[in-house]
Amino acid sequence: MNPKLITWKYASPPYFYPLAGKMIPWFALLAVLLGIAGLWVSFFVAPTDAQQGEGYRIIFVHVGASWMSMFLYLVMAFWAGIGLSFNTKLSSMMASAVAPTGAMFAFLSLWTGALWGKPMWGTWWVWDARLTSELILLFLYLGFIALQAAIDEPRRADKAGAIIALVGVVNVPIIYFSVKWWNTLHQGASVSLTQAPSMAKTMLLGMLLMALSFWMYSIAMVLTRVRAIMLERERHSDWVANLKEVRS
Repeated sequence: MNPKLITWKYASPPYFYPLAGKMIPWFALLAVLLGIAGLWVSFFVAPTDAQQGEGYRIIFVHVGASWMSMFLYLVMAFWAGIGLSFNTKLSSMMASAVAPTGAMFAFLSLWTGALWGKPMWGTWWVWDARLTSELILLFLYLGFIALQAAIDEPRRADKAGAIIALVGVVNVPIIYFSVKWWNTLHQGASVSLTQAPSMAKTMLLGMLLMALSFWMYSIAMVLTRVRAIMLERERHSDWVANLKEVRS
């Protein structure tokens, strides 16, 4: 079959719904297995940091959550932009499905950052460039969710949300480069694509395993949520009625 025809086929909710249902258990299983391995390496295998002691281990959760909060925002904006440009229903549904998980990771990033900052900086919060821009990211997620919830007509809600999502993309590079552009308390990047990691290999392994676990979890949650959104928005469609008949 032509790959383009397959792509267009699964861009339709009736075909994507069962496909998503088949993928969810696999991604959920990967999330659990990678999470167990990541936590084991992070808390029981990785050595104690010479300067920060045992308290540094919160970064194994913090860094992965921070990465996912930024990455998921870009994914949300991508799908929102596709939906706005081509008026595709599934794209807008995907954007709506991504937002709550992205907001959760942004909150987790800020919370774990505060837990790390208290013993290292002596305070739970400072108006540091990276912390402030990450807080703005959380507000962008919440604004996207709130705006869509405030508009009853789904197509109008999708268009309004897409504008917020696309405008907010500018904040993502600000978060990433903030420690380079401004003099901040926040430490530099733990992992760089242009430089060899300065941490022990077991530390890097634990961090990457946790990030992969969060990634698999995000896919499973987004697919679960988009299926619920499909049923809600397409509840009057024939394929949803047939699905209910099969279940009954």
